[in-house]
Amino acid sequence: MIVSLPVKDDSRLKLLDDSNDEPARILVVDDDERNLLALRTVLEDVAEVVLARSGEEALRHLLKDEFAVILLDVYMPMMDGYECAQIIRSREQTKRIPIIFLSAVNKETEHLIRGYSMGAVDYVFKPVEPVVLQSKVAVFVDLYRMRREIQHKARAEQALLDENLRANAELLRTERELRLAEKRQLAIIDSLPIALYLEEPEAAPRVPKYVSGNFEALTGFMLDEVRGSPELWRERLHPDDRVRVETALAARVSGESSGVEYRWQCANGDYKHFLDQAVTLRDEDGKAVEIAGTLLDITDRKQLELQLLQSRKMDAIGKLTGGIAHDFNNLLAAVLGGLGMIERRVELKDDQRKIITMTKHAAEQGAELVARLLSFARKQKLAPAPIDAAALAKSVSDLLEHTLGGLTTLAWETDKAVWPAYADDAQLELALMNLIINARDAMPQGGTVTVSVHNDTILGDQGGLPAGNYVVFEVADNGSGIAPEMLERVMEPFFTTKDIGKGTGLGLSMVYGFAQQSGGTIRIASQLGQGTTVQIWLPRAPASAMAPAAVIEASALPTPTAAGLSILLVDDHEGVRATAEAMLSDFGHKVMTAGDGPEALMLLSDADAAFDLLITDYAMPHLSGSELVRRARECRPGLPAIMITGNADAVENADLAEGTAMLFKPFTPEQILRAIVMITAGPVEAKVA
Repeated sequence: MIVSLPVKDDSRLKLLDDSNDEPARILVVDDDERNLLALRTVLEDVAEVVLARSGEEALRHLLKDEFAVILLDVYMPMMDGYECAQIIRSREQTKRIPIIFLSAVNKETEHLIRGYSMGAVDYVFKPVEPVVLQSKVAVFVDLYRMRREIQHKARAEQALLDENLRANAELLRTERELRLAEKRQLAIIDSLPIALYLEEPEAAPRVPKYVSGNFEALTGFMLDEVRGSPELWRERLHPDDRVRVETALAARVSGESSGVEYRWQCANGDYKHFLDQAVTLRDEDGKAVEIAGTLLDITDRKQLELQLLQSRKMDAIGKLTGGIAHDFNNLLAAVLGGLGMIERRVELKDDQRKIITMTKHAAEQGAELVARLLSFARKQKLAPAPIDAAALAKSVSDLLEHTLGGLTTLAWETDKAVWPAYADDAQLELALMNLIINARDAMPQGGTVTVSVHNDTILGDQGGLPAGNYVVFEVADNGSGIAPEMLERVMEPFFTTKDIGKGTGLGLSMVYGFAQQSGGTIRIASQLGQGTTVQIWLPRAPASAMAPAAVIEASALPTPTAAGLSILLVDDHEGVRATAEAMLSDFGHKVMTAGDGPEALMLLSDADAAFDLLITDYAMPHLSGSELVRRARECRPGLPAIMITGNADAVENADLAEGTAMLFKPFTPEQILRAIVMITAGPVEAKVA
């Protein structure tokens, strides 16, 4: 509760602040009358409460009155809270009034960031806790009152000196009450990431003469250490921010108020983001006599903004990459199919066969590149299963035995009783190999790459990871490290810190995409000259996944019969359709083709056309592959079907009914033959060929 001066002596109030008769006011804006009454009941002991039932009414109040804090409902008709806050922040007279958003919904990070970007100092969700809301609002009311008292301090003190003994005694009592109120304020401020300070207007170097709040918790330094080392504050400014901050602080003496954000290195070596806001106090002649300000830790907010920005950027790149990869798979399917058809149908000379082989190899490399792009875009086909860490260590070590070279040593440190991770074994091997080779390249003079595996449990959502049990694979080196300004970009595709020609820039992006698609994430820490540590977080294998899965060996598949099949081939890509038709014809099958779903349905409706198999593309205009299969079986019940696709998303999105197989582009003649054998061998469940 805020201690207020007794009102029995009007002259005493006038003496303390003859230009500050207006009481502290709280503006509450909500279109619900019940909410307004409830909030007034909660806050009327803190300060005078003014109610507004719309954003327009709130703006009218702000034109004629001054407020300590604004409680603003997010959702209102006509003008919502965000728009109202934007107008408030655009006016010079009102832009520094603290705004607390009230909302019964929109707890997502995106809405919180939007609220803070509109200038909110807090975001409170309904129903509110009265004591918590009182405490939050009281802080800003007290700060408002303190600011007004400080602004009129000189005039009030002069008036008090002219009073008689009774006024002096009243002043002493008032000061005691004020100290009590300040103690309460300090107790609240100590619990917040904020410090209040006073300093000389032109202090050089910058050393505060008074600080309240938990300064040590904010910076890691005792105030005496700062005073004992006058250059400490300047030296620990981030080099990229130093000139900008010093220029802004030098200019604030000529203005009334200022605010600047910067990074400052704390005692533990970490940088924090601070918002430094101050007001210049002047004497009667207009001379600056004191700077009063606040230092607010906004590190969490900055990290949240960066995380949201990074997530949006990576999602955008992933969507673009996935779309491009889908088109490339169609082109590569036509190229590889055409080359295979030439090899089978044309008698080639040795030099011609060599050219065909080189071209085919280049196309296969293109397919591998597309697979990497899909890995980054989190659209690759994964087969997650429990992974034994010891077996994984042996497999990776064997694969890298002749790759690391004599100067680099690979050391494994696996905790006892480490859980099995749940991921695609082959993709995890590839991811670890990428990280280990990157670590080797960061140590040209040699060294030790340490791969450790341990368990970890997250109790709450952290960095996008939901609560649960995780297995952490950590690859650490003591190499050259990565510069801070590059650390945020290393997971972007085609970005590399290596010299030109020594890296594709897809390694870390592939690892990132694989971890995200597997339900985990990656975390990177690095310091120049000290090395880099990359962690892959993967979920612990569920108990239901521990039972061994049945595996169908390729050799166990039946061989194709001599008799050809009557096949309906549907694909909207002319090149894929032509090469696939040629493949199937070479195998002795009778093939009819259609460019889309409606054309295929017309062929199926012909009673004289007897088809043994339907092969259709998944993504087509007018009618998707899964819908075509469903409608085809309405007139041809039990018709076997193979869906071909260039996008692994189809595995999850397609409705694979019984007797349907999925084949991925680009495919070889052997792969499509295996798919036909698998799907026509007898009744089978839906599967991926």
